[in-house]
Amino acid sequence: MTNTQLYLRLLSYVRAYWRVFAASVLGTAVSAATEPLLPALLKPMLDGTFVQKDDFVIRWAPLIIVLIFFVRGIAGFVATYSINWVGNKVVMDLRGEMFRKLLTLPAHYYDNHATGNLISKLTYDVTQVTAAATSVVTVSIRDSIIIVGLMGWLLYLNWKLTLLSLIVTPLVALVIYTINRRLRNASRDSQRAMGNLTQVIEESVSAHKVVKLFGGQNYEEQRFTNETNWMRRYMMKQAAAAAANVPLVQLVAAFALAIIIYLATSQAKTDATSVGGFLSFVAAMLMLTAPIKRLTSVSEFMQRGLAAAESVFDLVDTESEQDSGKRTITRARGDLSFEHLDFAYQSEDAPRLALHDICLDVPAGQTVALVGASGSGKSTLANLVPRFYIPSGGRILLDGTDINELSLKSLRENIALVSQEVVLFNDTVKANIAYGQEREVKEDEIIAAATAAHAMEFIREWPEGLNTLVGERGVKLSGGQRQRIAIARAILKDAPVLILDEATSALDTESERHVQAALETLMKNRTTLVIAHRLSTIEKADRIVVMQKGRIMETGTHEELLEKKGIYAQLLQFSEGANPQEIQG
Repeated sequence: MTNTQLYLRLLSYVRAYWRVFAASVLGTAVSAATEPLLPALLKPMLDGTFVQKDDFVIRWAPLIIVLIFFVRGIAGFVATYSINWVGNKVVMDLRGEMFRKLLTLPAHYYDNHATGNLISKLTYDVTQVTAAATSVVTVSIRDSIIIVGLMGWLLYLNWKLTLLSLIVTPLVALVIYTINRRLRNASRDSQRAMGNLTQVIEESVSAHKVVKLFGGQNYEEQRFTNETNWMRRYMMKQAAAAAANVPLVQLVAAFALAIIIYLATSQAKTDATSVGGFLSFVAAMLMLTAPIKRLTSVSEFMQRGLAAAESVFDLVDTESEQDSGKRTITRARGDLSFEHLDFAYQSEDAPRLALHDICLDVPAGQTVALVGASGSGKSTLANLVPRFYIPSGGRILLDGTDINELSLKSLRENIALVSQEVVLFNDTVKANIAYGQEREVKEDEIIAAATAAHAMEFIREWPEGLNTLVGERGVKLSGGQRQRIAIARAILKDAPVLILDEATSALDTESERHVQAALETLMKNRTTLVIAHRLSTIEKADRIVVMQKGRIMETGTHEELLEKKGIYAQLLQFSEGANPQEIQG
């Protein structure tokens, strides 16, 4: 995308607020129009008072000056307030669009992008586009009007000297072009550094217990120092380019101004111009330096904004999850079929095969446990059911329908998930249990779900009960409590298909007993895929599927697989040597 296309796209976000933007432009134009009036007044005021002693000029000149500044003040306020209003609206709209995009991005995007960089795009990069989308336009309009007005007055006073000043224009343009290129590169680097810095902060804060326990404070401090130093260096590159921009342009303009003033004073000696005309010409020339300075400074904000716009639109233009399915279903029976399923994770080097030729039928209401060593493909298989990833080959059927033919919303409404890494939001227990329900959930329903999940046992003990705040990621709760709230959320959803991803692996014996009882309630009359370490979860399954290196190696009940004395029996024997209650899964 070219700079022009990028900038026009950025300006398209201003279109919705064109009335307020127009008010800002009008205020800017009025304010700018008053600027050339000041040097224009100098000639008649000086000649009319000190030379001609004109009473009319003496009486009205001060009032006209006050009136000019009054109009200029009102117009300036309208322009500044309006443009800030539009700028903040644009940032809000862009953030909203970026956040909506984040909610629809496929899982592999999050696998390949650091959380800190994504946060930085929404919090830092997007704010950099404000000036480019709004202030740059109004500043350009204002200062262009001022320059045109002052140049017009200068041409009127002395066209020969004025045309002489235009000789420096190509040199000024060359300086601006060179510095703009450096500003854009430095802006890109600083935005990338801010993303890395945010990532370090996010990791250090979220993993503060690991940092403290393993003595990683010095390491994290060094990482933070390195990233902040890179950020400082890139910001100083921007500062150096921006700082050099204005003085260089002003230096070129100063040479032209010095020559012109010398020639103008020579004319004054020969009475070719009056005192008022000479001072008016010099004042107008001096007043030109301020708008020229602002216009050259605009390039800094423009380049920073365009670099930020590249980052913002890179996220906005990322392809969302594939949702080509047109069919919708209400409540599925829960029959699951995997037909010759293949899946490979994409990587920079080569695709990494995770599943190969998986064929499996799970009748409605049946519980199937997936067992195997780490990396055998259990979680990958489970993640394909809600279409977090798209199979490389084969298909998955729900009630005989290819899940790719179903809309994502319709498919996922029929699936509930309880995993080892429970996701709770920094809200109340009630809000976490009722999360995602697109209807008004009565408190009785929440209590019923929490009771079925054996969660009301501890919720009743809290002074605020269901209104208790759980903290960030449920940090105020124990592992067993978090799991039971997650189970209550799944019970309330009442989906016919359930995925349990190592839901009890990290719990102590007492917590496991409560959670296991809650899971048994949840699993009744549901098609359930269980990925578990605990033997107590697996042995009650209707069928056990043993996986190895992305393939199904054995299937059967707990007793049948033990009789085969194959991989499952070996896994069980190995597990019993360490802990009789666990099986590798």
